[in-house]
Amino acid sequence: MPVVRSSEGVVHEIHGARFVSYASPLRGSRELCAWRGEIPAGTRAPAHTVDREEIFHLLAGELLMTLDDRTERITPGDTVIVTPGTTLTVENPTDDTAVSWVTTSIGLRAKLADGTTLAPPWAN
Repeated sequence: MPVVRSSEGVVHEIHGARFVSYASPLRGSRELCAWRGEIPAGTRAPAHTVDREEIFHLLAGELLMTLDDRTERITPGDTVIVTPGTTLTVENPTDDTAVSWVTTSIGLRAKLADGTTLAPPWAN
């Protein structure tokens, strides 16, 4: 039984946010990836379109999440289901770091507005 201790998460930083990966193929997962996202105060991630479903659960703080053209204020305990093909923007307009838990299938790709495609290492 693979057990990943909290101290064993792999840290990645991009676009001002911090991602700590716990479940991935490198850790023994065969289908899913999961990570903790830490979005500092005042951070706004660039809009990106995902090619796989993501389940986004907010643990602490508040965020503004825009899916396509609809923006919602997300508070602790809220879960957002991001379907493939959705353009997503995440913004932390508060003075505190927001903490989330995200799960998706292995191989997620995200396309930025400029056409750049990212294969986040924490999701592969």
